[in-house]
Amino acid sequence: MEILTGSKFDQCVLNMSLINLCNQKSHVGKEMLNIYQAWKEETSEAIENPWRDLHQFNIFVPHPKQEYENITLAGGLTKGYNVEVEPVKDKSQIPDTYDIPSGGHFVVVLKQKGLDLDFKIAATGIFIRPLAVLSLDIIIDAELGEYNPLLLQHPIIRDYPEGWERKLQMFLNREISSEDLPNLVRYVDQTFNQDYHPPSWDDLYYQ
Repeated sequence: MEILTGSKFDQCVLNMSLINLCNQKSHVGKEMLNIYQAWKEETSEAIENPWRDLHQFNIFVPHPKQEYENITLAGGLTKGYNVEVEPVKDKSQIPDTYDIPSGGHFVVVLKQKGLDLDFKIAATGIFIRPLAVLSLDIIIDAELGEYNPLLLQHPIIRDYPEGWERKLQMFLNREISSEDLPNLVRYVDQTFNQDYHPPSWDDLYYQ
């Protein structure tokens, strides 16, 4: 049975997570850079562009009535506290079905099974940062290998350029590098666009 539903809440959580993934000034963006620097210092490797190294992002989709201490659910989702990141030090931990080119990142979506209950894997996929896109496989039946594909575009970027989907497929097929993709993320990353103000959960959910 499909765990991740097409409800407005679930879709907005994914959209809000993508917004935070693309913004290096967000909580998860800062956390990613800090973890990357600590990792490189530990291994005495040169610090380069962290987005070239493979990372895993875990997106948690909470129950819509879940409560937390010291912060509202809307506040936590706005900050992106539901997204965790870790470098992939051993690529064998990534499923064989994913051959992720440099510049792409592995994503796991976990859905809360009920109020105050644990989370269960609901989807896996790839985050393609230059395009500000999540390419997910929604789990229908893991034992039977049934999945539904979902291509999630950044909700703030209204006009994706013509042919971007073909470029995405070429990237996933390793026919082009991430540098050859349209660099759309610069419009929704405060590191590059200081005029960009990411929306809050309420802005997104009640628009």
